[in-house]
Amino acid sequence: MPEVIFPGPEGRLEGRYHPQKERDAPIAIILHPHPQFGGTMNHIIVHRMHYAFYNMGFTVLRFNFRGVGRSQGEYDQGIGELSDAASALDYLQSMNNNSKHCWVAGFSFGAWIGMQLLMRRPEITGFISVAPPANMYDFSFLAPCPSSGLVINGTADRVAPPSDTEALVSKLHEQKGITITHEQVEGAGHFFEEPHLDTLIETTTDYVKRRLTETSR
Repeated sequence: MPEVIFPGPEGRLEGRYHPQKERDAPIAIILHPHPQFGGTMNHIIVHRMHYAFYNMGFTVLRFNFRGVGRSQGEYDQGIGELSDAASALDYLQSMNNNSKHCWVAGFSFGAWIGMQLLMRRPEITGFISVAPPANMYDFSFLAPCPSSGLVINGTADRVAPPSDTEALVSKLHEQKGITITHEQVEGAGHFFEEPHLDTLIETTTDYVKRRLTETSR
């Protein structure tokens, strides 16, 4: 899988780009957890999500937010990181301008950034939001949420309590024209330690495959 360096708002961003042979393959970007708490593009959940999408036929890009790894810049409270994600999507689209489907997946802080990216980019057709920290960040910008997606969390999550995730999902359920699917992994903590990580990937894969089947009819 080629390492890539692409331009971001504050300098170079470091990523891993995994293309398919098909020129019209769907595309996905994967967003990592909080940069100040050890979050990188090589986090196990991000890594497994990357390969899950690739194995479903997606061309995939994961990358380090500013100030992480070889990405230039400094942590910017989520504001700059959202701009980084938009630049990553620009780069991915520039390499795959025949793609008909565009997905974004994020874990924890990355889920918050991913949901904001949804609001900026109407071409995003689906999302995966893993353990969104609804207790730490304001998600009220999702009004209305522009596309259907999957929210998945663990019932034993002490970082982002399930009650806050359920409240977020219930608000999203009130919106018309989209479908928010909510799955909870019994006994899983915030980081989906084994064996829960396999369940997370299986649940994500089942959901994305179902969505792709529905849109191809």
